[in-house]
Amino acid sequence: MGTGENVARLKEAYHQWHTSKGGSVAAWLDLMADNVSVRSLANGGPGAEFTQEIRSKAEFKRYFDGLLTDWEMIHYTTGQFIAEGDWVAMRGSTGWKNRATGRVVDTPKADFWKFRDGKVVEFHEFYDTAALFNAAGR
Repeated sequence: MGTGENVARLKEAYHQWHTSKGGSVAAWLDLMADNVSVRSLANGGPGAEFTQEIRSKAEFKRYFDGLLTDWEMIHYTTGQFIAEGDWVAMRGSTGWKNRATGRVVDTPKADFWKFRDGKVVEFHEFYDTAALFNAAGR
């Protein structure tokens, strides 16, 4: 797949993610290679244990289970997509409500995706971890 196809597939997955308020996990998992590497800025910190480093599609499913158990999506808004070779970056924002504390986090978001043979092999996400930990009550 080419860069344009990778961007189009990501745009569709983000659209489904936003409109379903997190109900479209399967769309993300369909994009992933079995041995996907995932890094999240919170890195498994208190209140965000689901963000620990991931090394497989099965572990990525665990990430979504933890996220959607602890948090309710308010929005996931995409902005710019920048692509070069196998890499696609998305700059946007996202808002979530912690189910235990009722606190809301709304943060800028940057996601970096690496594709190989039409599948995602690396994903890195960046956001305001201080706001996330505060909303989680940590």
